[in-house]
Amino acid sequence: MKNIENIAMQMAESYKSSDITMFNSELGLPVRDEVIGILNDIRKLMFPAYFSPEEAKGDAVLFTHPLMNSIYFRIRRQIALALSFHAKRDVSAEASKIASDFVSALPDIHKVLLTDAQATFEGDPAAQSKEEIIFSYPGFYAIFVYRVANLLYKSKVPFVPRMMTEHAHGKTGIDINPGATIGEYFFIDHGTGVVIGETTVIGKNVKIYQGVTLGALSPRKGQSLSGVKRHPTVCDNVTIYSGASILGGDTVIGEGAVIGGNSFITESVGENTRVSVKQPELIIR
Repeated sequence: MKNIENIAMQMAESYKSSDITMFNSELGLPVRDEVIGILNDIRKLMFPAYFSPEEAKGDAVLFTHPLMNSIYFRIRRQIALALSFHAKRDVSAEASKIASDFVSALPDIHKVLLTDAQATFEGDPAAQSKEEIIFSYPGFYAIFVYRVANLLYKSKVPFVPRMMTEHAHGKTGIDINPGATIGEYFFIDHGTGVVIGETTVIGKNVKIYQGVTLGALSPRKGQSLSGVKRHPTVCDNVTIYSGASILGGDTVIGEGAVIGGNSFITESVGENTRVSVKQPELIIR
């Protein structure tokens, strides 16, 4: 190829023109493969008979103790890398505290995930067993990753929570921002195309189907909306069917409501309300 040296020089100049770090051997960032590896180990910890069957025999404490120890040291390293990117200071003590709190919360996350598995089993007549759900359902996997990432999000760890949920997004087609607040007994059926925004609040025993969007009315103001409640609130015992879009930070879906497929909602809906789209005329020629 002709003039490749000149093109390489142009590329080097382009690095310099950017306002983000593009070329720096000293740059430290969390390692994507390591973050995914930690997620896999947490999945083994949560459900050892499914994802670590050879090791999950005998004494449960002898299995969990070294695995949790490994998770602690590995997540601490990734947290430290994430914190140090902007801090430019020693973050080791802060990273250790966050990692310790993270590992300490894993038993509680396990209990909540068992409610999610129960909700999925009760809500899906096609499910043969809760074991099948844990082992193979994409919706349950996306919820698992969200609940783990949300712990780090609440501790204000940059990079890592979003790396986790975007991994799940790529794997399942389900996009749950780690900042969302989601209650127990949560069920996503089928799941492909589900989007749940950062400031969404979802109560207990909520069921949503594929293609549902819980989003913002307009992102045009960009970063000025950071930290503002811009996604809807869905109260307890709500069902949202496929293709529905519910938008806006002031939009509240009342307890027990049922939102029909392909509904477009930008204002609040009362308790025990049924919302549906008028059936279009079907023409067959």
